Amino acid sequence: MKKDCDIICFALSRWDSEISSPSLWLVKEFAKTNRVFYVEHPFSWKDFLTYRDTSFVQTRKKALLHSKNIYSNPASLPANITIVTPGVTLPINFLPSGFIYNQFLHFNNKIVLKVIRRLIKDYAVKDFIYINFFDPYFIQQLPPDIKPLRTVYQSMDDISQVKYSRRHGERLEEEVIRNSDYTLCTSKELTRLKQPFSPNVHYHPNGADIDIFVKAATEKLAKPEEMANISKKIIGYMGSIEYRSDFELLREIATYHQDKILFFVGPVHGNDYKEVGLHEMDNVIFAGPKKVNELASYLQYFDCVIVPFKKNILTKSIYPLKINEYLAAGKPVITTHFSEDIYSFKNVIYVAEDNNEFLKAIDIAIKENNDEKIKDRIAVARQNTWASRVEQFWEIITPEPKPKY
Repeated sequence: MKKDCDIICFALSRWDSEISSPSLWLVKEFAKTNRVFYVEHPFSWKDFLTYRDTSFVQTRKKALLHSKNIYSNPASLPANITIVTPGVTLPINFLPSGFIYNQFLHFNNKIVLKVIRRLIKDYAVKDFIYINFFDPYFIQQLPPDIKPLRTVYQSMDDISQVKYSRRHGERLEEEVIRNSDYTLCTSKELTRLKQPFSPNVHYHPNGADIDIFVKAATEKLAKPEEMANISKKIIGYMGSIEYRSDFELLREIATYHQDKILFFVGPVHGNDYKEVGLHEMDNVIFAGPKKVNELASYLQYFDCVIVPFKKNILTKSIYPLKINEYLAAGKPVITTHFSEDIYSFKNVIYVAEDNNEFLKAIDIAIKENNDEKIKDRIAVARQNTWASRVEQFWEIITPEPKPKY
């Protein structure tokens, strides 16, 4: 199978999302050798009306409402990537399964398929790979007139463990997997869960952009203004703060380590952090979301970093993107033992079996940190680059897929 082909991907994450997206990192790597079309997850009418005054919607308004200016090439992305914005779709997740839902699903699929057919024509796309990055809510099967060399689905989370997504997501994802040539899973547990649906399910974990994060260990970076007056040791967390986070553990960390600062970089979702009183603690700072090229500056001034995820069925299927980013920055990592994938890093991180062990590991990690350990962490991260993940991608999908069940 030829590798010098185009790539059309349909992604749950939009290109300018405030959260670091594995799909966008992979796409950036693909763009070094391939022309890539990044079809964004559609805005529903509910999304459009809710966020109509934001730049997020305003910059896409002509595309969303009038199918004009649907293509863009943002300066922050490689020139080989074209962002494609579909029209507005109907919000249907609240509906029960059945005839009405299926009719509206068909309507929404037509909107996305229309934009894919249009880009194929406008850009004279011939040989291409089609990748669905964890968005089973649209296009469960490509129609006969759209003929990619391979259809690939990537599963990133256990869709059955989130109330909103499992309402329709479980059955739609199974349908997508059964209809795809290959399914790639970002964790070992996900790989096990999806194998009953197809003989072509493969483990394909997340990576990291080493060049961005290694700067925290190799260059002198300006101290972020939120840290200007901090003289205490800093326990850092980078990423979304939400339902996967163990807020009781975070409260314990801030209480036990009152001689340190617990510092969060990333968006906060929900009010769980308020329910445990994190926002009222003097040694807790929420810096909010930052651009990816700013993250190394924060990481440089963290004395250790944490992955405080809950241990449950959902997190059992997670391979956290931030592990490799933390290691690329050379930082000592303390994490809960939430998934099997964590143990592949056991020689360079601290894995805590309970809250008490986690609290004590923070002091141990900071005390034991040295140049040799920093080099070891960076060396492990260098084995998990996005470039290596793209190589694995081609190795997986090049053979003809096995016959489907």
